[in-house]
Amino acid sequence: MYMLRIEHPVPSYERWKQAFDSDPVGRKKMGVRRYQILRPVANPNHVMIDLEFDTAQEAEALLNAMRTVWSRVEGTIMMNPQVDIVETMETKTY
Repeated sequence: MYMLRIEHPVPSYERWKQAFDSDPVGRKKMGVRRYQILRPVANPNHVMIDLEFDTAQEAEALLNAMRTVWSRVEGTIMMNPQVDIVETMETKTY
């Protein structure tokens, strides 16, 4: 599995979440298997999103689509996205 990890500050979590839920790129169609949204307890205006894919190519395609979206909303919905595509090497559940 591959994960696209996105992290950035947001002026308003509620406005960001509304934009995220509108799904402007069609996450499911682009191969997202699952996602999770994380937010630091000490900083509710910062989000981390992990999007899971079967292939690194799918993750890269979604990232490219998101860069187009970000160019339209940066500064109003979110700022300064930091991204990585990572490979899951091991998962263990207790």
